[in-house]
Amino acid sequence: MQPLSLPTVYAVSELSRLLRDVIESNFGTVWVEGEISNLARPASGHWYFTLKDGEAQLRAAMFKPANRLVKPVPNNGDQVRVRARLSVYPARGDLQLICEHMEPAGLGAKLAALEALKAQLQAEGLFDPVLKRAIPVLPRRIGVITSATGAAVQDVMTTLARRFPLVPVILVPVLVQGEGAAPAIAAALRDARWGARADVLLLVRGGGSIEDLWAFNEAEVVRAVRACAVPVITGVGHETDTTLVDLAADLRAPTPTGAAERAVPDQLEIRLGLRRLTERLALTTSRGLMERRQRLDRLSAQLVRQRPTHRLQALAQRLDEWVLRLEAHQRRAQSQRLQLLMGLRQRLLRRDPRARTAEAIARHAELDRRLHMAVQRGLRHQQQRWQMAQRTLQALSPSGVLARGFVLVRDAGGTVLTRAAQVRLDAPLTLQFHDARITATSTDTPSKP
Repeated sequence: MQPLSLPTVYAVSELSRLLRDVIESNFGTVWVEGEISNLARPASGHWYFTLKDGEAQLRAAMFKPANRLVKPVPNNGDQVRVRARLSVYPARGDLQLICEHMEPAGLGAKLAALEALKAQLQAEGLFDPVLKRAIPVLPRRIGVITSATGAAVQDVMTTLARRFPLVPVILVPVLVQGEGAAPAIAAALRDARWGARADVLLLVRGGGSIEDLWAFNEAEVVRAVRACAVPVITGVGHETDTTLVDLAADLRAPTPTGAAERAVPDQLEIRLGLRRLTERLALTTSRGLMERRQRLDRLSAQLVRQRPTHRLQALAQRLDEWVLRLEAHQRRAQSQRLQLLMGLRQRLLRRDPRARTAEAIARHAELDRRLHMAVQRGLRHQQQRWQMAQRTLQALSPSGVLARGFVLVRDAGGTVLTRAAQVRLDAPLTLQFHDARITATSTDTPSKP
């Protein structure tokens, strides 16, 4: 007689974990389509909901790292398709789907058609980087193709006005979603007048679902971008949205605001560049003056040693020439800057510039005036030093010493006598004064004072 075997008894939590292991190890990734209900989005950022059809329902969870990529955010009643793993929630023993991807139901076929169209257009060479045209650094006019009522047009106009208000903007309002949007956008792009009206076009639209942006995936719009008479910058949707128009554009920006930023330079950067050029001019002028001042000092020292009057005159003349050339250079530079400033001022007045531009021009003129005054003060200082050196040279010459009352005494042989002990009784002497020379005879012997 065999002993009775006792049945295996599981704890509820143990059996729940075993069921989870069995299901997760025997089922791979599955695609499930159904309607969302009981959707909950707690503060953790995770989503919990039920997928159902007419006969059954399954609990589902989509955690934050996966659901942050889902656009638009789903709501109860939406028909969706999810890619998920089968699992068991041990705390309740519920079978649930751990969703890794979600898209609107029926979007898969549409995306497959989009990929096929992308491959076709790429084969035609519409996405070839060689075809992309350079964006002008400083456009004379800008065209904007977008909806006249959306937030994108406001963002673009505000950004253009802030960065470079001098450039005129031509707005072409079109439909950007729905039926008729693609033909309207394509017609605006193919307008033959763009070559004479603008230097660059902005094709922009705010964010939305993939269906909202679908007009920018149409083949006629892509071909119109490449056929446009001027370079095209696109800013469609958000940074994560990429349409076929973006691939064909001469430059793709992540947002409408980014497209406006890439179309024009920043006036603040231009002003900063002008300020840097002014500082470089002042520094170059200062260095030139310093080099010439040092050279003048060396020449003055050499003149003191050699005392050549003719070389002193030649160097003085050369200094005058340098001064005249420097002054002429300063006048030309100042005249050019004044002409440039007047031209900019006229352009700003014609286009009603902001007060900050006028303040910048006034500050530039004041800095230029101060620089000119500093240069003039430096030149006057150097001229004073040169005159002082000339007076010192004259004061130290022999003729200058005799003019102050000194006498040069020589004996009969012409030797200069510097001590009284050298004078002999009744010896003939020659006395050299400033204005004449006389002969005398010593009648006494030297005595100590």
